[in-house]
Amino acid sequence: MKYDQLKLENQLCFPIYAASRLVTREYQPLLDKLGITYPQYLVLMVLWENNELTVNDITKKLILNTNTVTPLLKRMEAMGFLVRERSVNDERKVTIKLTQKGHQLREQAASIPQQLIEKINNQKLDVNQLLELKNTLNTLIEVLNK
Repeated sequence: MKYDQLKLENQLCFPIYAASRLVTREYQPLLDKLGITYPQYLVLMVLWENNELTVNDITKKLILNTNTVTPLLKRMEAMGFLVRERSVNDERKVTIKLTQKGHQLREQAASIPQQLIEKINNQKLDVNQLLELKNTLNTLIEVLNK
């Protein structure tokens, strides 16, 4: 067929997109118990690693636009998980810091990755396959994020 390259089954993007949506769906019941969304979970993970970052640092780490992250951070501040502060040295920069509530959520979230792996591992994939997939996807992200 002249347009085989346009068949959904021949696309690289579709299985990545579908897998991403399905993995996020699996996370959601676990995150609902914490009262957070998946994007909020991503922000928290970055802050748990670094404790204090600028908005630009967060956007780079999560490969998101500022106009996506800023409203998310405002909601998280209203929820009491973090504070946003303008830099004294450069008024254009906003620093994000976890509150005590944000730090405490880390303990509750600590088991989430293992719960997800156990659920997937009970199906057709083992941990080594998942690690190989993660490494391959990280390489793809590196190649595309230039």
